Amino acid sequence: MPARRFDAQRLLLARREEGLKQSDVARAVGVSAVRVSAWETGRSRPDPEKLPRLAEAVKRELDGLFPREERPDLADLRADAGYSQVATRELTNTRTQGPVAAAENGQRRLAQEYEQRLADAYGVSVAALRRAQERSFGHDVPEPDEPEPAKPGLGEGTTLPATLSGKITYLLEQLPARLSDAEIAARGNARAGAQVLTEDLVRGLRTGAATDASDEVLGALAEALDTTPLIFRSGDAGVQRVIAETLVLKSQVAAIAARGGEEEGLSAELLAFINKEVAKARAEAVAHRDHPTSG
Repeated sequence: MPARRFDAQRLLLARREEGLKQSDVARAVGVSAVRVSAWETGRSRPDPEKLPRLAEAVKRELDGLFPREERPDLADLRADAGYSQVATRELTNTRTQGPVAAAENGQRRLAQEYEQRLADAYGVSVAALRRAQERSFGHDVPEPDEPEPAKPGLGEGTTLPATLSGKITYLLEQLPARLSDAEIAARGNARAGAQVLTEDLVRGLRTGAATDASDEVLGALAEALDTTPLIFRSGDAGVQRVIAETLVLKSQVAAIAARGGEEEGLSAELLAFINKEVAKARAEAVAHRDHPTSG
């Protein structure tokens, strides 16, 4: 995602309005006056991690002087906290900046042990750090207080994806926050009560490198993705329709809950009723599988 927008003229005017010399700003930021001059004339641009100190030097709010047009990703959080990528070695207690660089480039997600350290250093919550990480991987996750854009639904006449990898991708899109392959494996194993999934196995199924799996694996995968194994195994149109409608309803319930439930005019009783109907729809799908000719 684009970094904050740097405007040389805006910086120059802010400095003059505060009666500061270029050397004053340079001293506050830790650079030479020649460098500040180059910034103000547009001959060069400051590194993103210098913008917070630069705004502070000219007594301006960071968002006002250097606005950002999109939600922050990991690199943005780091820069806003004033850290260079190299400096994160001390934050993660590693020999190189590799873990942070890989996550910022959308190559490999941060190990869980680094999340709290980086969140504390960046001045954000772990949840905010994870949302920024998803954006580094190309998923523009909204902030909790933003209206969430409608997820691709399944309207009348449409069906769930036909392939196993397509279904996994669709299910991931229905979750409040994107899960990594390792997180899917850990979540499925915990809920299944057995070591069934591995990160590599989940990745293979998600990407289509593997096109089939045992019932045990699909069951654990379904648990991790909050659905029923029938979504992977049944080709019956009726079963798929019930599952699709259940997923859409669950997504709507989650969105309502995220907005505050009762504060939006929905009572706890109504939310309980909706959740009951979701459970009923899931049970109907199972019954359809066990007794396909009934009804």
